[in-house]
Amino acid sequence: MSDSSLLFSIADGVATLTLNRPAVFNSVNREVALALQQRLRECQADASIRAVLLTGTGRAFCAGQDLAEITGPNAPDVAEIVEKLYNPLILQIRELEKPVVAAVNGVAAGAGANIALACDIVVAKESASFIQAFSKIGLVPDSGGTYFLPRLVGLQRASALMLLGDKVGAAEAVQMGMIYKAFADEAFDQEVAKLVRKLAALPTKGLAYTKQLLNSSFANNVAQQLRAEGDYQLRAGQTADYREGVAAFLGKRQPTFTGQ
Repeated sequence: MSDSSLLFSIADGVATLTLNRPAVFNSVNREVALALQQRLRECQADASIRAVLLTGTGRAFCAGQDLAEITGPNAPDVAEIVEKLYNPLILQIRELEKPVVAAVNGVAAGAGANIALACDIVVAKESASFIQAFSKIGLVPDSGGTYFLPRLVGLQRASALMLLGDKVGAAEAVQMGMIYKAFADEAFDQEVAKLVRKLAALPTKGLAYTKQLLNSSFANNVAQQLRAEGDYQLRAGQTADYREGVAAFLGKRQPTFTGQ
């Protein structure tokens, strides 16, 4: 894969992954998907990385699967692509022990929309849009869409959006609870940078434990979730950042967290 198809940089504790295929609206092919998986493994392993930002270049965040890859004479089966490329990617995002922010800079369609919705926090330009485009080509939603979208917006809205394939603007996506915030286009980069820098300065292990609790809440009953909260609270109480947070509170100063 050309190194320019997925840009990767680290600064101030933030790893930025930028889909960079603007000519095809940042659609994902095998090389890009595997590169994303590899970069997320690196983000997990690198203790200096305390937050991850996923975004795109040009007019799109991600248009989903590159259809040219699955329509050629030797094209792989669609189910094989989902199983080997998208499913591992979604699991990596959810299991990464650091917060992942999707900064949706333009249209997010199909698997591109669902990759964004799998992230911990989703923000978008006011001009951006989301579309479950699968029904328009006779496919079903994948990349976790049927899991995350009903939990975000409710079954009725999720059903309509997936069956009809309607486009949802960023402001409406905020209103229905699909995403966290929409920023004015001209302020987008500044606001995203402020958000990810704030996450990178917070207690990284505590954020990871919170993320793991949110993951388990989808399957646990109340008693199980209460026990899980107790288990993770015990772990959080043993971190250096907890001790720093308490000391800073008692000393009436701003804490300096190290992610440990």
